[in-house]
Amino acid sequence: MITDSDMDRIFQALSHGTRRTILDHLRDHPGLRVGILAGKFDVSRVAIMAHLRVLEEANMVVSEREGRTRRLYLNAVPIQQISDRWLGAYSGSFASRLTGIKRAAEDAAKREGKQ
Repeated sequence: MITDSDMDRIFQALSHGTRRTILDHLRDHPGLRVGILAGKFDVSRVAIMAHLRVLEEANMVVSEREGRTRRLYLNAVPIQQISDRWLGAYSGSFASRLTGIKRAAEDAAKREGKQ
C-alpha cells in the first residue's frame, strides 16, 4: 500500500521536466551509467546527481555499483501505484458517465427518428 508521504515524494520527483526526461532515458536504456546520462543534458553533473537523489528517494531509480561507476535503472512500480490509486479510481467513474451520455444521446436520436 502506498502512503501519503510516498505519493508526495513521487509527485515531487515527477514535478520537474529534467527528472521526467531522466526516467525516459532509463526506461529506454536500462543500466545507463551516471556519466553517460549526465552527458545527455545541458546542466552540470552535480545538477543531474541532485535530480537522481530526488528520484532515488522516491524509489523511482535504483542504482548498482560497478567499480567506480553506477548503473541506473528505472523502477516503474511507484508510477504504477500512482496510476492505480489516482487514474484507475477516477477513470472508471469518468467512463461510466460518458457511457451514460452516449446512451442518452442515442435514445434521443431514436426518439427523433420515430417522429
